[in-house]
Amino acid sequence: MALRPDEFYDHAVSAADGGGRLPLARMTGWEISPFAQDGLRVAPLRPPVLPEPARRGEDPADCGICRDRDQGIWCNDHWRLARITGVGVPLVLMLYPRDHHDLADLPDELAAELGLLSTRIVRHVQALAHVSRAHVYRFGDGAAHLHLWFFARPEGQAQLFGSWLPVWDDLLPEYPAAVAEADATIVADALIASHGGRRPSVD
Repeated sequence: MALRPDEFYDHAVSAADGGGRLPLARMTGWEISPFAQDGLRVAPLRPPVLPEPARRGEDPADCGICRDRDQGIWCNDHWRLARITGVGVPLVLMLYPRDHHDLADLPDELAAELGLLSTRIVRHVQALAHVSRAHVYRFGDGAAHLHLWFFARPEGQAQLFGSWLPVWDDLLPEYPAAVAEADATIVADALIASHGGRRPSVD
C-alpha cells in the first residue's frame, strides 16, 4: 500500500535542508539539462492539500476539450488531432478522444485504436524533414479529458534529448508558425492515408 499523504510528505522532507528544500535532481547535472546548477535551487516542498482540487472538465458539461471536439488538423469518429501553437520545437500535436474519456475509463476498443494512432502519428512526425524523434507524453493532472502530447525533436539538437524536451520547448523562441502548419498538414494527410479519417470542417 502506498504511503498516506502525510507519510509521503514527512518522508520527503526528511531529506530536505533547513529551508525545506530538497537536493537538486540528478537530472539537473545531465549535459542535456537546460539549467546551470550554479544558483539553481529547489522550491520548498509544500504539505499535501486534501481533497485535491478538481481538474478542468471533470464535469463533461464544463469541458472545453469536449466543446472543441470538431476542431484540429485531423479527426475520425472517435479521435481528433490538433496542432498546439506558440511552441519552440518544430511541432507539438495533441490527440484527444472526441467523447469525454480519461485514460483509466477509455473503452477497450478506443484503447486499442489509441495504440495504433499513437504509433502512426509518431511515424508520420518522424518522417518529416529535419525531425529526429517524436516524444509522446501523457500527464493528466490539469484536465480530466484524456490528451496525449506529441513533441517533435529537431534534428541534430542533442541537448534536447529525452525528458527535458518539454522544458526546452518552453524556453525556446516561438518556432515559425508557417513551417509548423505546413508540417502539421503533411502529418494529417499521412494519417488520413494510413488510418483513414478526414480533415475537420472547422479548423
